[in-house]
Amino acid sequence: MKKADLEQFIQSILANLPADGQAIRTEVKENFRTAVEASLTRMNIVSRDEFDAQTALLQRTRIKLEALEKELARLQQEQSANH
Repeated sequence: MKKADLEQFIQSILANLPADGQAIRTEVKENFRTAVEASLTRMNIVSRDEFDAQTALLQRTRIKLEALEKELARLQQEQSANH
């Protein structure tokens, strides 16, 4: 979940609170943000940026693994041809 999405969600909650209670709105906003962030942390949810970085790393690793597998197959074939 992006910070902007969380902020938009919080704003939608705050829109339903009475407009004259600014102190209550501020307290609810902070408490709600803290509770949501703590819940997301407990669920091991990662940010989109972190997910994208890990996906890119996995893709690079997969490419390297495929190259190594091809090289290993070539070397094994070369070795069996020499024996």
